[in-house]
Amino acid sequence: MNIDLSGKTALVTGSTQGIGYAIAEGLAASGARVAVNGRSADRVDAAVADLRKTGADVVGVAVDVSTADGVDQLLRELPAVDVLVNNLGIFGAVPAREITDEQWRYYFDVNVLAAVRLIRTYLPGMVERGWGRAIQIASDSAVVIPEEMIHYGVSKTALLAVSRGFAKDAAGTGVTVNSVIAGPTHTAGVEDFVYELVDKDLSWDDAQREFVRKHRPQSLLQRLIEPNEIANMVTYLASPLSSATTGGALRVDGGYVDSILP
Repeated sequence: MNIDLSGKTALVTGSTQGIGYAIAEGLAASGARVAVNGRSADRVDAAVADLRKTGADVVGVAVDVSTADGVDQLLRELPAVDVLVNNLGIFGAVPAREITDEQWRYYFDVNVLAAVRLIRTYLPGMVERGWGRAIQIASDSAVVIPEEMIHYGVSKTALLAVSRGFAKDAAGTGVTVNSVIAGPTHTAGVEDFVYELVDKDLSWDDAQREFVRKHRPQSLLQRLIEPNEIANMVTYLASPLSSATTGGALRVDGGYVDSILP
């Protein structure tokens, strides 16, 4: 498959590391001009410098897209995008009955409302041009709500609904809107999370196996997914080749979700 995104501008939120960085790398390798985003200017600059070593056409936008003011600043620096990837997200383990109102609101603001605001910002331009892609990075936790972080799971369930709803809003325009259900993925943040739930004295390989065995036993891969495996799906969805795929929740979960459909 020849994926060519030449002439397209892509924004990937939360892309200074992990899944977001891998997605930015994948889109840039396919010819897109990619905007790397994060709150820290130093981390954005470092990610941009690393990606440019490969010859990629990359720019950095250091703004907090979880706020309205941040999106206003983003729009001034990046007035139009062809591919929007809402990757920004937070997670953390909290006992169910101890999740506060403030935590519920914060997770909704960052994991859901930030994506809604950016879709609302960039979708009109995509529709006017007759082509565009809006892709939300969801999670297996949207379908299999984890008891150790219900607030996170619920926010990702909402993100699936956001994608489906905006896909209907963009029907017939040449713009597609989809979610990617990412399974348990190996990132620096997930390493910290894994060690919250297993013996901290274990080596990473042993800790990973113990985590999957105890907390994600449904995984058919029986390992954590690598970020580039998520990026491969996103790069395809961002391309013209995915023109008939919209309103979907596509799984890159290693078979974790035990159902045929989400």
